[in-house]
Amino acid sequence: MSSEGVSVDQVAGRSARATIAVLLIILLVMAVASLGIGRYDISFARVVEILLSPIRQPGMAVTPTEANVIFTVRMPRILLALAAGAGLALSGAALQGVFRNPLVGPQVVGVSSGAAFGGTLAILLNLPQYGLLGSAFVFGLSALVLVYALNGIVARRNILALVLAGVVISGFFGALVSLLQYLADTEDKLPAMVFWLLGSFATANWERFSLVAAPVLLGGLLVLGLRWRINLLSMGDEDAHSLGINAPQLRWIVLVLVSCIVAAQVAVSGIIGWVGLVVPHMARMLVGPDHRVMMPASLIIGAIYLLMIDTVARSATATEIPLGILTALIGTPVFALVLRKTQRSSNGF
Repeated sequence: MSSEGVSVDQVAGRSARATIAVLLIILLVMAVASLGIGRYDISFARVVEILLSPIRQPGMAVTPTEANVIFTVRMPRILLALAAGAGLALSGAALQGVFRNPLVGPQVVGVSSGAAFGGTLAILLNLPQYGLLGSAFVFGLSALVLVYALNGIVARRNILALVLAGVVISGFFGALVSLLQYLADTEDKLPAMVFWLLGSFATANWERFSLVAAPVLLGGLLVLGLRWRINLLSMGDEDAHSLGINAPQLRWIVLVLVSCIVAAQVAVSGIIGWVGLVVPHMARMLVGPDHRVMMPASLIIGAIYLLMIDTVARSATATEIPLGILTALIGTPVFALVLRKTQRSSNGF
């Protein structure tokens, strides 16, 4: 039985690694294809030629227009979409693991609402970009702390208690955001707040990408480094403690890292909901519940998902569609289907 179990685990591991490899190939192809999609269309082969032009002379010289479209306009936007999607999906997978709750996500547990209030306050006070990032981080973490505290007071072991606590805190910060919008100057501050809250990569540039890349990269690597511990924590605090894991400490570490990642995304592109809630379920269906492979899969699928959404948003109509609208329109029915599937098991994992 032992050798059979080992062989099954090995087969499952190889299958998961193969799936992740396929996802990486899909991500690369989609990223290159997206560089050519837009009002100034460029073929896939030509995009590859332009990308390789610094190290290999193309058959036809790269025009200044092509270079500007690829390297200045579209590349930072696509990289920003990849980083934001990967960060949100990884954050959702980590939160679902540490709280043992498949209904948890950055938006559901209030971190997005808290970060939105912090960003809106920064816009009202005319703070610089780094001030907006810091304000979003502080209030995003504050929202998570309040949700965690409220959940502990009400019913720590109830699977819906955390979601209900998130609804309460999200509603509170949502009211604060509305209050700031009411107080804002209708000619200047209010339009900026509304556009920012809807979510968009329209203002993407290399500076904004560098602003989000460092927190997402550093926070993402640290979260991925903890994925085997999250695996143990998802079995329950008692089992994790028996294996030498300090559950409360690990939760706080993950909370801070998730807040950092989400705050960075919110600071540069506003509220983009449902990615961190829906994508981990997709990854779980593809590679299983083992966080050692599920979290890297979530990261890649999140990047692919948000890249697809952004490509549609900037190319489907004459005017750009806010990302928050598209992710909600797609995410809510997908989540409803996923929720129906997860109800077949007692805890959704």
